[in-house]
Amino acid sequence: MMHAGKLNYLLSPFSLLYGIGIGLRNKFFDWGILPSEQFPVPVICVGNLAVGGTGKTPHTEFLIRLLRKKYRIAVLSRGYKRKSKGFLLAGPQSTSYDIGDEPYQIYTKYPDILVAVDADRRNGIRNLLALSNPPSVILLDDAFQHRYVTPSFSIVLTEYSRPFYLDKLLPFGRLREGKSGIHRSDAVVVTKCCKDIKPIEYRIIEKNMYLTAHQIVFFTSVVYGEMKPVFPGEAEPWSLLDIRANDSVLLIAGIASPDGFIKEMKKYTSNVVPLIYADHHFFDKQDITHIEKTFDEITSLGKVIIVTEKDAARFRSMYEDIPETIRRSIYYLPITIDFCTRSKQEFEEMINRHIISFQRENSLKIKNE
Repeated sequence: MMHAGKLNYLLSPFSLLYGIGIGLRNKFFDWGILPSEQFPVPVICVGNLAVGGTGKTPHTEFLIRLLRKKYRIAVLSRGYKRKSKGFLLAGPQSTSYDIGDEPYQIYTKYPDILVAVDADRRNGIRNLLALSNPPSVILLDDAFQHRYVTPSFSIVLTEYSRPFYLDKLLPFGRLREGKSGIHRSDAVVVTKCCKDIKPIEYRIIEKNMYLTAHQIVFFTSVVYGEMKPVFPGEAEPWSLLDIRANDSVLLIAGIASPDGFIKEMKKYTSNVVPLIYADHHFFDKQDITHIEKTFDEITSLGKVIIVTEKDAARFRSMYEDIPETIRRSIYYLPITIDFCTRSKQEFEEMINRHIISFQRENSLKIKNE
């Protein structure tokens, strides 16, 4: 078996070639050789430099909750791993197969906003703005490297346990582009922080980023909510506090970084049986059969299935394929974010100030034309 160090060493030349290619691409955008389009509404991008789960969805949902009462909001995503093509606006008949798990999760939680998918973000924004009741603010999900659109404001997320400045380019590491790409952002959010970080650690992380004066750094942590049934009306009400030390949890996770989810469940019982799948995994009948078999084999008197919020969206899309015994026993944990330093109010003021400033400048521009 090849050791990880040896494998990484062999991958390093490919990272060098990848870095040259992505570096030239960014230069072509900087020089105007490749076109980048701006739009007449605030376009706020939530992205990252690395692949994997940095927490984009809960941060996007935070922005939705902040802005939805004042503005008509649209969320535009690529719709990763969806089965459809082109521009698609989410509607009552949409499933996670049509629009992807994350957009489907957002649409089901916030049906009053616009949720759309399109791999071509320019085309997606044009279609949104052509609607009879277009959005006044657009949130771009995971589009920091989609430079054919120039966002009015960019937020880059980086994970506390693996900050971008300690990472390497693909395929040696997880970076999609070089570390200098961070300078295109307006704000950086260090996500999934521990609650007991010391003030000096915050300062060290900020210093290691080498940001410019206008860039603001925030630190957030994950907050797990109360467990909810994936299929309301079929499962009995059950609280996390109802889980006893000798009960068993079949934990199902198809996300990039399941460690935090597993750690959270072990606070309630040591009898956690994890079934880990690839990020954005679409479950099929064979998976359901395996889940049912694994659950049946658990002998504890008290047992429950708990999945991530994203996985819950996928399970809902295959209702007919899930046995009634599983539907009665399956729950999910919703997650939100909390701010560790620099208050939530400061973040909200930054976003609101940007939107007001953009709208004022755009109005003046239209008046002068």
